[in-house]
Amino acid sequence: MSRMPISKTDWELLIERKRVDTRGTRKRTVGRYQVYHDGRAVSGLSGVVAETRGPGDNSRPGNNRRIEAGRYPLLTQDGTNYVTIGYTPNRNPAAIPRPGLELGKTGKRSEILFHPGRGFLSSVGCINPARTLANANSDIDFEDSRKRVIAVIDDLKSYLGSSFPGRNGKPIPKATVVIDGEP
Repeated sequence: MSRMPISKTDWELLIERKRVDTRGTRKRTVGRYQVYHDGRAVSGLSGVVAETRGPGDNSRPGNNRRIEAGRYPLLTQDGTNYVTIGYTPNRNPAAIPRPGLELGKTGKRSEILFHPGRGFLSSVGCINPARTLANANSDIDFEDSRKRVIAVIDDLKSYLGSSFPGRNGKPIPKATVVIDGEP
């Protein structure tokens, strides 16, 4: 059972951190994610996530740590490399802007995103979804990760309908990311 349970209202993405992988000098935190609508798990919107090493720390920008366990509102991302609305259809990992969502109220941290990853980890504080990461030798497949981010964005749009923001850089109403665990 999650120590930080979902509220079972509105749209929620629950991340339960499970372990830390080490490959050489690199570390990543691995967990499971599941999207919920009003407390009901949404079929097909689950998998694994990778974040950078811990412990979670929201007190300093640029600290190359994962964010603290907690509840975070979602926003449409308005950046150069990642956006929620208007991302490139090009599936090449170098093509920008790539799809992403921003977590809000992250203390002194900023630009903490749910975005596609590749290789061992594509993050200095963000969250990369994946199909599976069996062990430290497993890599994130970019195309699968990209599809997962787009599926979450599309589900948010469908769930919220006309309440979904029409522009990037805006709060997404009734949408929360819940992060649990500090392995």
